[in-house]
Amino acid sequence: MNGHRRSSAGWYSPRTMPEPEAATMRWYHDVAYLFGGAFLANAVPHFVNGISGHPFQSPFASPPGEGLSSSTVNVLWGFLNLVVGYVLVCRVGTFELRRTRHVVVLGLGVLLMGVMGARVFGRFYGGL
Repeated sequence: MNGHRRSSAGWYSPRTMPEPEAATMRWYHDVAYLFGGAFLANAVPHFVNGISGHPFQSPFASPPGEGLSSSTVNVLWGFLNLVVGYVLVCRVGTFELRRTRHVVVLGLGVLLMGVMGARVFGRFYGGL
């Protein structure tokens, strides 16, 4: 009947019908969202420096993490981080922006990677 379903409590529209999977948050969803936030945060400096044409540190430089990689390598590395972050956040569990726990765990991953990146790259750019 027009996409509506009947329950013992009354009629549910497709928007308000509770989802059985959303009620169970598993511990590995938290881990995925934490690492997803870290990968998303790590994508930003590599992608931005790459599309700006600036060389930047990457794991593929010599020595790894200290030498500079080309802008093309950084665009590709930043994009890979973006894809991994997307998979961890959007394809593991059911991430919802309106759930405080989901956003806090994701934000914690972003914050931890941001602080770690600031400390590591601050050695090279005088930001310590």
